[in-house]
Amino acid sequence: MGWLALLLAGLAIWLIWTGRLQRMTAKDGMILGAALVGAVLAAKGKPAVGAPLLIGAALFFARQGNARSRPRKRAATPPTSPNAAEVSKARALLGVAPDSDAKAIRAAHRRLIASVHPDKGGTEALAAEINAARDLLLADQKQKQQ
Repeated sequence: MGWLALLLAGLAIWLIWTGRLQRMTAKDGMILGAALVGAVLAAKGKPAVGAPLLIGAALFFARQGNARSRPRKRAATPPTSPNAAEVSKARALLGVAPDSDAKAIRAAHRRLIASVHPDKGGTEALAAEINAARDLLLADQKQKQQ
């Protein structure tokens, strides 16, 4: 029954190696916990109870891997051109001049977001607004260059 524990250890190593533990959902965590319980039960001499848990976890993760490997179809969003009022509001928020380049926009964004980031005591709404302003200005500048 030690081979079942090795199989579980291999599964855990595979999950870490592929980076799936970083984006694990609650369901993935519950299945991994069930696999751990199954491995412990199988190692303690109760393979009739532990083996189904291990096999079920292996099948779940195998099916998850197949579902994630399929390419997803995404609807193409048509590019929208920002209007002048939105651009001027974004420039005022970031404090950049109308002739500023992408490097200046990114520098202003970094400077401003450092002071209002949620980790520094700011709000998520303000940080999202600042990020949106940066994205809008960069998209506007890219559109002007084309």
